[in-house]
Amino acid sequence: MTSIDVQNLTKEYGTRRAVDHLTFRVLPGRVTGFLGPNGAGKSTTMRLVLGLAHPTSGSATVGGRAYATIPHPLHRVGTLLEAQAPHGSRTGRNHLRVLAATHRIPDRRVDEVLEQTGLTSVARHRVRTYSLGMRQRLGIAAALLGDPEVLMLDEPSNGLDPEGIVWIRTLLRRLADEGRTVLVSSHLMNETASFADHLVVLGRGRLLADTPMREFIDARARPTVRIRTSEPATLRSVLVRHGHDTVEHPDGHWTVPDARVEDIGRLVSAAGVPILELAADEGTLEQAYLELTAAETEFTAQPQEA
Repeated sequence: MTSIDVQNLTKEYGTRRAVDHLTFRVLPGRVTGFLGPNGAGKSTTMRLVLGLAHPTSGSATVGGRAYATIPHPLHRVGTLLEAQAPHGSRTGRNHLRVLAATHRIPDRRVDEVLEQTGLTSVARHRVRTYSLGMRQRLGIAAALLGDPEVLMLDEPSNGLDPEGIVWIRTLLRRLADEGRTVLVSSHLMNETASFADHLVVLGRGRLLADTPMREFIDARARPTVRIRTSEPATLRSVLVRHGHDTVEHPDGHWTVPDARVEDIGRLVSAAGVPILELAADEGTLEQAYLELTAAETEFTAQPQEA
């Protein structure tokens, strides 16, 4: 089993502690979303795992080994980091061929990942002519080149068009379903919610959460029921009588915070209130994330006074 193991990891830059005694494990067979505000330590942690920075204390290993000791690491760990940039004068195919040659990967694999990432038609174009989304696909192709057991991707949706975003979701799920270990850093909450099974959340270098995504949301976001009726006064009276708060919205629907749809359905049905709409409005990852990290954000815009 190839996992990413971070144990009591600390990284200091002078007097600033970017990573603070961090411990978590990324397991195979699922997509782990790696979240946190700017300055939370996500990129530093990924660099420490990949041996691009050295810890002040603690350890970070892949499959029980430090990255620097892994022979032919591209076969074990595929990475996409924001800082990576291929040489602009090379073609996309030649960029991948150079990587393949240095890791004893056959040329046929280059063509496979070009097809897998949708770049076959531009494979012989120079990288400097690529759009941001095409460069992103090329970076993902490089990460897949060695058919690795572990993928570490930093903002893989960056620059992708809607079709590309759907493609990356499908790819991440397939990689996890194949039993690979997939760690994805992202600032896009709705996008993370579409592919992640598990979350690791940092704040100011510390671990804030390490939990399945659904449990993370349910523990922090208030469940709400959305309801619409032709008799709003009766609806409100019934709900208030049973101890429920109600919020009326301009378009005519009502919401009932901290309630379950089955409970509200029974109440209003027993009271004979006509129902035009009744639905659960479950909390979102964004709501849960903002609730957890509200005090951990390094840069916060202040509301403007009128």
